[in-house]
Amino acid sequence: MSVFVAVDQIDKVFSLTGGGTYVALKGIDLQIKKGEFVSLIGHSGCGKSTLLNMVAGLDLPTEGVVTLEGQRITKPGPDRMVVFQNYSLLPWRTVRENIALAVNSVMKDLPAGERKAIVEQHIDMVGLRHAADKPPAQLSGGMKQRVAIARALAIRPKLLLLDEPFGALDALTRGNLQEQLMRICEENQVTAVMVTHDVDEAVLLSDRIVMLTNGPESKIGQILEVDIPRPRKRMEVVEHPSYYSLRSEMIYFLNQQKRIKKIRARKTTAIARHGLEKVNLDIGFLPLTACAPLAIAKEKGFFTKHGLDEVNLMRETSWRGITDGMTGGYLDAAQMPSGMPLWLTLGGHENRPVPVVTSLTMTRNGNAITLAKHFYEEGVYTLSDFKDYLRRTPGQHRMGMVHPSSMHNLLLRYWLAAGGIDPDRDVSLKTIPPAQMVVDLQAGTIDGYCVGEPWNLRAAEEEIGFTIATDLEIWLGHPGKVLGVREDWAAAYPNTHIALVKALLEACKYCADPANAQEIREILARREYVSTDLAYIQMGEPNYSACSLEHPMREYAHHQFYGEGGVNRPSRTEQLWIMTQLARWGDTPFPRNWVEILERVCRVGAFSTAARELGLDISYTRGPIQLFDGTPFNADDPIAYLNSLAIKQDFSVAEVVIDSRTKTAA
Repeated sequence: MSVFVAVDQIDKVFSLTGGGTYVALKGIDLQIKKGEFVSLIGHSGCGKSTLLNMVAGLDLPTEGVVTLEGQRITKPGPDRMVVFQNYSLLPWRTVRENIALAVNSVMKDLPAGERKAIVEQHIDMVGLRHAADKPPAQLSGGMKQRVAIARALAIRPKLLLLDEPFGALDALTRGNLQEQLMRICEENQVTAVMVTHDVDEAVLLSDRIVMLTNGPESKIGQILEVDIPRPRKRMEVVEHPSYYSLRSEMIYFLNQQKRIKKIRARKTTAIARHGLEKVNLDIGFLPLTACAPLAIAKEKGFFTKHGLDEVNLMRETSWRGITDGMTGGYLDAAQMPSGMPLWLTLGGHENRPVPVVTSLTMTRNGNAITLAKHFYEEGVYTLSDFKDYLRRTPGQHRMGMVHPSSMHNLLLRYWLAAGGIDPDRDVSLKTIPPAQMVVDLQAGTIDGYCVGEPWNLRAAEEEIGFTIATDLEIWLGHPGKVLGVREDWAAAYPNTHIALVKALLEACKYCADPANAQEIREILARREYVSTDLAYIQMGEPNYSACSLEHPMREYAHHQFYGEGGVNRPSRTEQLWIMTQLARWGDTPFPRNWVEILERVCRVGAFSTAARELGLDISYTRGPIQLFDGTPFNADDPIAYLNSLAIKQDFSVAEVVIDSRTKTAA
């Protein structure tokens, strides 16, 4: 289908009273097809109505052009009708007369009889036959809005523009009017653009949802395709599998924009002190037991000890929040899944490489694979049992993981593939925030998941799931969570970077002392950290090193925070294995210049400097990577290793060029 409306690289700049300018929109690029219903959504002040006004011709862009069927829009016209929130009806005219005024003005060349027929047809179209001779004062808000819609459609515009048309209506009236608008648009193949603040309304009505970032310089942050088939019913659309994921995507976007606005409002320039280039840091983390080093560094004063006087720990709900914080530059550093620095550097996020480095492994292990309790009751005790179950029980089996770059995803996929289960064909893997895992397992929307503690233990304690395998048996000692900072940040604040590694390394050592276990559990259970029952947080060495099905429903995956032999040292060999797995499953290409990439991502020198200044042993004795299936990892020829794996996607090999002179990679 050809482009019907084209918004081409639009900028909109307003002059301010007293001088200066305000850039409302920057680089807006959007194409709309004929018959498509597009919603614009975003916070107040993001430029939604400004963009709509430029499509209507009520305002002109400062830069760029807007076209309708290839013709540049320079002024308002009857081919584009706008329905406003405030109805805009003439109070001294009846319903019929308000509609007739528009028809007679635009279609003056038609015979009077035809014009009258069009008016009557549109009165019936919006169900207002009984009120045709009433003035607006005698109509309800919903009826007035129906008149405005009928008036707009009666002149047969090419494009219907709606500026929060139902915002002032009560819920029942709004719902009924939404269904009428849907029916009218579908029956008449109307092309429509609507501004809304209502996420449910956007999902119900739209073919695509365009989400705008905060102003100034608002941009299109994301476009969602609504794959719910038409015709749609308001009470039935919620049952479609995509409904809640689309809704959640919008709510996440809007919440994230709100958070960014708050961060920008309080963001100050770097404060230099104590010989450090920056002592005011915002550090992101997720509510997991693995966040213990960050919580302890804050609560026990390790940040302050090393000169970092103003550290804010930013609690995110998902790894996507960490990704946005790092790519957007409003987090200085973050707790990350061990694969995220590579994933970001190689362009895993929106195919836009963002160089990120890691100088500290904060935890090892701590993850487990949990299945719903009914699997255990049906005799699924092992990976082989699970494979047999999938063969016996056709259909979609959904498994949750937290992020494509996380060891949860990579280990779950490795575990499945080692058992002859294709993770992209035999099951469906779904990205879910860690804290949501237990809820989804209980609701039956997933069959199991791989996640860090305390969410496996919690499922076991609440008797809705059981641990079929911990990562202690899949890969004992694998890197779990790492410290990540952008490469340009590390270059700008080298002394601060070392101080941050020192503070967290001391915190890791504190977390590994069994004498501190109870104190750490109590700190982590607080609302500002993991915010869960104390019983779900376990510290210290377990009595067993792997999952034992003789004691089902009570196992947990143990974190290793500190230890001799390079526990906290970033490992290029381990990152190389992660690199092969990201390529194996099609998340990133395998870089032909992998040695260079590993040297840039793994900052062993920064770790060694921090450890030496703390007087810690920096000897490195970690052996070769050993996974449970016995497949050797060939670190000398990773491409040969990739080719040797039986289950994999077609992977690509490419040269990755990182431009360190810019804030993003090229």
